[in-house]
Amino acid sequence: MPWSRTEPHPLLVQWAQRTGQTGAGRTAVVIGCALGADAEFVAGLGFTTTAFDVSPTAIQLARERHPRTAVRCVTVDLLHVPAAWQRAFDLVVEIITLQALPPELHPRAASAVRELVAGSGTLLVIGALPDESAVSPPWALTRAEIEGLASGGLDTVAVETMAMPVNQQNRAGELNTIAAEVSQQSSPSAVQPGRNPRTPIRLCRDRIRAIV
Repeated sequence: MPWSRTEPHPLLVQWAQRTGQTGAGRTAVVIGCALGADAEFVAGLGFTTTAFDVSPTAIQLARERHPRTAVRCVTVDLLHVPAAWQRAFDLVVEIITLQALPPELHPRAASAVRELVAGSGTLLVIGALPDESAVSPPWALTRAEIEGLASGGLDTVAVETMAMPVNQQNRAGELNTIAAEVSQQSSPSAVQPGRNPRTPIRLCRDRIRAIV
């Protein structure tokens, strides 16, 4: 299974460490949680954490893998989340779930992701950078789709292209690509050939003007 990681995504860990994330008194949701590694990491930061996946098998295995977890793991379809979850989470983590869906569902799914973010909350998106001509998942997120996440009261904090650590490359379903660095403050610079980029996108509700 390409989504059966036993450790949290390294760029999630890197972001949390760099920004000094602490979750005491705050809520988080991990979208498409698979077997729960990312959710366990987020809960370890102190967030009251909900994790969901469309696959009942994934949720069952996540519970079995983490029997003493404080994470609430539930089977939910991103396109049909409970109404009570709208703008309910201080941190929303989305890692390659949008890209697992057919491109024609991206607008609807992106809207569902945005609606989970509470006022003064943060959305962290980590996506693969496959060839835009790909004929199977993970589907590419276009620049317009990335920028479109910053709507409905969300402001872009940063869009970056980052290389995966060497020991995290070449897992099933992950692509080695070359990409340019993208940010609001700097001009493009080349990523080293043979590295595996992922793009973290950080967004915040408009009541927060500086979050990282």
